[in-house]
Amino acid sequence: MPHLATPRRLSTPRRLPTPRRLAPLGALVLLALAGCAAPSAPSASIASASSDDHGQIDGAAELAEPALGLTSIDADGRVSHLDLLKETTADLGTVRAPAAVHSDGRYLFSADADGVSIVDSGVWTWDHVDHFHYYRAPARVIGEVAGRGVATVATSNSSTTGGTGVFFPDSGEAVLLDTEALSKGEVAENFRLTTEPGPGLVVPAGSFAAIAAAGQVSLHAVDGTTTGEATPCADPAGTITTRVGAVIGCRDGAVLVSVEGEQPVVEVIPYPSGTTAPPATAFANREGRPSVAALAGDAGIWILDTRERAWTLLPAPEPLVQVTAVDDKNANLLALTARGRVLVLDADTGAVRAASAPLVSESLAAGRPAHLVADQQRAYLNGPAENRMWEIDFADDARVAREFTPERTPLFFAETGR
Repeated sequence: MPHLATPRRLSTPRRLPTPRRLAPLGALVLLALAGCAAPSAPSASIASASSDDHGQIDGAAELAEPALGLTSIDADGRVSHLDLLKETTADLGTVRAPAAVHSDGRYLFSADADGVSIVDSGVWTWDHVDHFHYYRAPARVIGEVAGRGVATVATSNSSTTGGTGVFFPDSGEAVLLDTEALSKGEVAENFRLTTEPGPGLVVPAGSFAAIAAAGQVSLHAVDGTTTGEATPCADPAGTITTRVGAVIGCRDGAVLVSVEGEQPVVEVIPYPSGTTAPPATAFANREGRPSVAALAGDAGIWILDTRERAWTLLPAPEPLVQVTAVDDKNANLLALTARGRVLVLDADTGAVRAASAPLVSESLAAGRPAHLVADQQRAYLNGPAENRMWEIDFADDARVAREFTPERTPLFFAETGR
């Protein structure tokens, strides 16, 4: 499809508030926020905080700065953690051979045909909106969640409270894990419900969860009880949690699940009228930021601003395999090209600001899972075929700041501690 010459924007969502109020946990949220002088209207990304402990758990040490690392899993399931400050590597154990890996910045959820193995990197950041707290605890392989088919996993922005969603496509089982239990080294299921087999998602938002399956999104309390009316969502695919709420991709747009006071709110953000671009099926951004990016097939790049409830369709300068929104003051947007280059784009226009040399061309040619992750200052990229990981300074003309050659091939990786 031809690239679009100019971006297009729409910002008129349809709001569908649910009638049932949240469980008493919502009141504790407000107390926790007030205790740190945070804004009075909590977003879904922080609404799961159930106390004023600032993400502290027993046995964890609070740090003055984030303990950033790259936690990777090789093709045999061996887990390694590279400390980005010390440039030392530790072995964390072994899981089953991964088919897909999801991370929230602390845990790695390694999915295969028989279930999900959970790794705790032992480092995390707790976001309190106007400030952050940083922690380190012992790293470990926590355990497994059994299920049939390679699961999709969805997380919130809190690694010590709330829930983690797991959906098994072969059985249609929707599972909500207790994230607070995970932070203590335990695997506990808040609910396990059976829906129709096929694609689906379980998306945590505050003290409830949304299940996207069988053409609709339904809201559930932590015990699995249905609350409110279902919202249509054809072909659900892709989810991400921003500071505003939890996003679920649908054929005709996105469903945004947020929290206002103690009331869950569901909004439908349709694509611009008349668009022929393919829908977004995988979202990425700098964790917690309101804007997210996704490929629009080969037609361009979708930007969804969850604060403005608006889509923008940007032209792609060349064939791309992944995009992620930095959503910083310079409106940086990062892209991985089909030739293995990292591009720095203008998120307002799609113009190219900088480009790296081809880094992962061999991996992409072999169909291996090269992945690009961004934080506030750096981007990280793995090359399984090249057996490399790179740190990229995207603000300095996409300069390669550091290159790592791990002992174990980084088939999948996550930036942890953020």
